[in-house]
Amino acid sequence: MRSFCGRLTCASALLLLVSAGMPGQEEPTFSTDVKVVNVLATVRTKSGQIINDLTKDDFVILENGRPQAIKYFSRESDLPLTIGLMVDTSMSQARVLESERSASFQFVDQVLREGKDKVFVTQFDMAVLTRQKLTSSRRDLEQTLPFVDTPSKSELQSQRGGGTLLFDAVVQASKEIMSGQSNRKAMIILSDGGDNGSDETLTSAIEAAQRADTLIYSILFADTTFYGGSGSGEGKSAMQKLAKETGGSFFEVSKKQSISQIYGIIEQELRSQYNLGFVSDQPVRVSEFRKLQLTTDRKELVVDARERYWAKR
Repeated sequence: MRSFCGRLTCASALLLLVSAGMPGQEEPTFSTDVKVVNVLATVRTKSGQIINDLTKDDFVILENGRPQAIKYFSRESDLPLTIGLMVDTSMSQARVLESERSASFQFVDQVLREGKDKVFVTQFDMAVLTRQKLTSSRRDLEQTLPFVDTPSKSELQSQRGGGTLLFDAVVQASKEIMSGQSNRKAMIILSDGGDNGSDETLTSAIEAAQRADTLIYSILFADTTFYGGSGSGEGKSAMQKLAKETGGSFFEVSKKQSISQIYGIIEQELRSQYNLGFVSDQPVRVSEFRKLQLTTDRKELVVDARERYWAKR
C-alpha cells in the first residue's frame, strides 16, 4: 500500500487546492476547524502497469468501514515532496555502499525540484547520524553523499552496544524531521534489514512513521557473502513490514533488478499518483489510528494506498 500526506488543516488544504491547478481537481470550501485527510495512491494493472487516467468517480474510500465523500481529487500530484535517504552504513554493507551512493545521487538529481522539494540524508550503524539536514540543493547532496560511509577502525574499537540501529533511525527521522513537514513525505531505506541494538522495535518504528504520515520505500540491498551466502531472512521480513504497513513499497536488489532500476520505479510512482481528500464523518474526540480502504470499481486494477492513518485530536 502506498500514500503520502496525512491529516492537514483546512488552511493548508485550501492552499494546496488553489495552487495546484491540476486536472480533475475540485475546490470545496471547508470551515476553519475541519481536518482533511489526504490519501495518495498508485493504481496498477495486475501485471504491474501504472494507470493514470482514472477519475474521482472511479474511487471509493472507507474509514473504519464507513463510506466517505471524496472532497477533492487530482492526478499527477504536484505537491512538494520531502524525501529522507536512510542508508545502512554498518559493516555488513561495506561492499555495496558505493553502488548505493551513486544510485542515490542519480535518483535525487532526477527527482529533486530545487526550491520546491527537500531531501535529508541519515546514516545508521552503531549510531544514527543525520549527514545532511533538509535541503533543496543538489550541490549540498553531491557534497554530502561521499561522506556516508561505514565506521572507521577506531570507531569500531570504541563501539558499545549494537551495530545497526535501523529502528532507532526510523523513529528519530519520523519524530524530529518528518512530523514537522506537511507535504508529501517518503523515506527510502537502503539496508539488509538487520537491526542490532535499537532501543526501538519494528512496531514502534512503523507507528512513528504512520503518525508522521510518512511512506517508506524499503530497498533490500544485502551483501550475501557477509552472511555466508544466505542473507538475513529476518531482515527481509522487517523491510517488507516497514513498507507495507506505512503504505510504501518493498524492493530487493538482485541480478534481475539493479538499484538504479528500482530507483527508476520509485521515481515513476512519485510522478503517477492520485491525490484524494476527505473529511471524516466522525469527529476526532480521542487521538487514534483509523482504518482506511481505498478501492476502484474496476476489478482488474490494484490500488496501492495506506491502510490506516493517525487521527489526531
